[in-house]
Amino acid sequence: MIDCVIIDDEQHAIDLLVQHISQVHFLRIAGTATNPVKGLQMVADLKPGLVFLDVQMPHLTGIEMLKLISKDSHIILTTAYKEYALEGFEHAVVDYLLKPVQFLRFLKAVNRLWTIHNSLRPASEQDHYVFVKTEQKGKLLKIDSRRITYIEGLSNYAIIHMDDKKKIITYLKLKELSESLSARGFVRIHKSFIISLSHLTAVEGNMVRILNEEQPIAIGDAYKKDFFDFINAKMLSIPPDSTIG
Repeated sequence: MIDCVIIDDEQHAIDLLVQHISQVHFLRIAGTATNPVKGLQMVADLKPGLVFLDVQMPHLTGIEMLKLISKDSHIILTTAYKEYALEGFEHAVVDYLLKPVQFLRFLKAVNRLWTIHNSLRPASEQDHYVFVKTEQKGKLLKIDSRRITYIEGLSNYAIIHMDDKKKIITYLKLKELSESLSARGFVRIHKSFIISLSHLTAVEGNMVRILNEEQPIAIGDAYKKDFFDFINAKMLSIPPDSTIG
């Protein structure tokens, strides 16, 4: 569950977001504020996982507030003006929503955050093991997911690469594997690749390096934004001009 705070000087805008949040099972309202100064204090006190932040407000703008809110809280900007989007992304916000916020666009933004949130959560001990179908009919293989370095998709099957260089062929599609493994620290970065974040050693432009693998893996255009949102969220500090991606 992700606790949310909404800061917007227009009550009707808050009411719409509250309605959207009520329809998403992993979101919960922690508080709302029409006064940005009071909203800033609310965020400091409640430490929510997500802040919906209006850009244009009296006394203290959303862009100014971005610099004051702890990086432990993810930010989604809301405003009626498209020109603020670039500046917002320079501060590593999760997304930028134009008012009036449409539910489908809202859902896309919060689902992106849910992916990041699941990737950050440590897997419990009982979650380390998974079972996969193998080439041999009727045979299931038990795998320690902590030892998977990356997964390569090939048509209707996938190759699971292990940390001992062993390769396991399973008749599952990457979409199924991605949905099953996202909470265990795996991220899909390409239509053909899922990587283990624990075995990720470096990001070099639009490529990633995996432990003990000589060849880098490309980051696909369709997955680039979500991946770099996650990377930026994990950076120790993000100066305004250094957000990557």
